[in-house]
Amino acid sequence: ETHLVESGGGSVQAGGSLRLSCTTSGFTFEDANLGWYRQGPDNKCELVSTLSRDGSTYSADSVKGRFTISRDNAKKMVYLEMNTLKPDDTAVYYCAADPLRAGGWITGCNYNYGSWGQGTQVTVSS
Repeated sequence: ETHLVESGGGSVQAGGSLRLSCTTSGFTFEDANLGWYRQGPDNKCELVSTLSRDGSTYSADSVKGRFTISRDNAKKMVYLEMNTLKPDDTAVYYCAADPLRAGGWITGCNYNYGSWGQGTQVTVSS
């Protein structure tokens, strides 16, 4: 059975940093395409960053230059390093394995595609 569990969320002031971790099990981690999504207070869910099995990465314009996704295949973990946090980054952050449809990344949270964690709350105050 596939499991993903996020951790590392919390409350920080604007300009601060957090490192989210996602512990995984139940699938071949090194073959997985991994992504981070977030759902803000308006309930809109957006794709934040991806790290494909081939090593290619993507970051949304809103986090480019501030957030970095990485993976540790030996530990079967995926990380999201978040720096220079802004109040607009406040959201529940989800990690997902293979959130793909027709070979492409889904852009919103849809639990019918891939495997998802339960989320971790990040709150950034001004």
